[in-house]
Amino acid sequence: MNDPDVVVVGSGPNGLVAAATLARQGLRVMVLEANPDRPGGAVGSGETTVPGFTHDLGAGFFPLARVSSAYRDLPIEQHGVEWLSADVESVHPALDGSSASIFRRDRREGARPDHFGSEADTATWNLLLDVHAKHEPALFRALLSPLPGIGNWLGIGLIRLLKLGSYFLSTSGGLSRRWFESEAARRVLPGLALHADLGPSDPLGGATGYVLTFSAGTVGYPVPRGGAQRITDALVTLLEKWGGRLRLGARVERVIVRGGRAVAVRVNGGDEIPAARAIVADTAPSALLLELVGREHLPNWAARAAAKFEPGWGTFKVDFALAGQVPWRDPRAQQSATVHLGESIEDLARFTAEVRSGRLPQKPYLVVGQQSLFDPTRAPEGCHTLYVYTHVPGRIECGWDAARERFADDIETRIEGLAPGFRARVLGRKAWAPDDLERWNSNLVQGDLGGGSNVWSQQLFLRPFFPAFRYRMPVAGLYLCSASTHPGGGTHGMCGFNAAKRVLADL
Repeated sequence: MNDPDVVVVGSGPNGLVAAATLARQGLRVMVLEANPDRPGGAVGSGETTVPGFTHDLGAGFFPLARVSSAYRDLPIEQHGVEWLSADVESVHPALDGSSASIFRRDRREGARPDHFGSEADTATWNLLLDVHAKHEPALFRALLSPLPGIGNWLGIGLIRLLKLGSYFLSTSGGLSRRWFESEAARRVLPGLALHADLGPSDPLGGATGYVLTFSAGTVGYPVPRGGAQRITDALVTLLEKWGGRLRLGARVERVIVRGGRAVAVRVNGGDEIPAARAIVADTAPSALLLELVGREHLPNWAARAAAKFEPGWGTFKVDFALAGQVPWRDPRAQQSATVHLGESIEDLARFTAEVRSGRLPQKPYLVVGQQSLFDPTRAPEGCHTLYVYTHVPGRIECGWDAARERFADDIETRIEGLAPGFRARVLGRKAWAPDDLERWNSNLVQGDLGGGSNVWSQQLFLRPFFPAFRYRMPVAGLYLCSASTHPGGGTHGMCGFNAAKRVLADL
């Protein structure tokens, strides 16, 4: 394909969703991916520890994929994606023995009456979850659709919308204290809000905590059988089925602008690939505008805004190959898709302050994924994989080469405290510091897996910056489709889907 209508820069999930959506409408689409070995960006899987153990490289759970218009529109389940779920979705244990757990609504009948911290908090949680479930389809339409989407928001209903507004404008810690009495229940929302870079006292943290907590009780935390690479493979299959092409090992070094319009890209080796209709980038906004386009083609306000776009916290991830499942003290954790380690709201606030100050956390908050409990294809019989990550500063004073393995040891110790005997089951591990992640994928700036910080100044109409919130960049024919656009990270594909719809409308 020497004369594509659309060139897509990057084959992350949003880039592939955008490319497949455009190709389906009859456009000639070329996807250029810098990685010479595989497409998919942060959605992939591989044997990083011991042969025979399959680990998800970036995203490991896909709750919003089940409610995403992108994945409903693109038939990935007909092309190799089979969703699997655990008996329990999330467990939040502490060293004092207290625990709270989330069961999906369709599986909670057998749960203990105090499974959400206490009997009183469990009753409150069940009531809140049932109310949420009635409004969830309308809520996700509003949250995931392009802005302003006033009709979608009004479709929720005025009374419910006012209540949601009060929740979303809260901090995650404040919202949790408003609803629950036990510390076990109170640490759930702030713990889930910390999937993003939002601590218990941060503005709008209630929105992230609410969405991730309640979606765990409805759609859960599903994974694709065989690993996250199955999602990427399905999207590539659809792209090629509809006439699009993927080219690996093609790093875009420049977006060519002529007459004020983006007309082509130049890749490593010097090849210039024209784009007759549009260029769509699955990249960070600063990389696209300041490095690939260049300040000379931008209005001053756009160059300043792109330079100010902030990455989220760094990610430190450890893959473990285990000789058996994790021996959690909490029996519900032995059946759960995810386990979140944080002692209390105050403990999570301490963690937040340490990361923001540039220090490695002393007792890190952990997100632990146990995909092999319900996907036996991930490990040899009797063995298991473990997926663990935490947030850290993107860069540290001593450098990651000096700290990588020591901090991985700290993570092992943290798990051992709640699962005595864990360390004896470790057959192998692979630690990924922020600089490792950025070398692996240049879009993971300072190890940020979310496409940019989720602070209030980079949300909604300000993501990536005003007035570029509807995917058009300040160069004609150029669009941004990455998680740096609304509605942000989450591997739901909606940034790519919405951007593709914007391109089609403009054409």
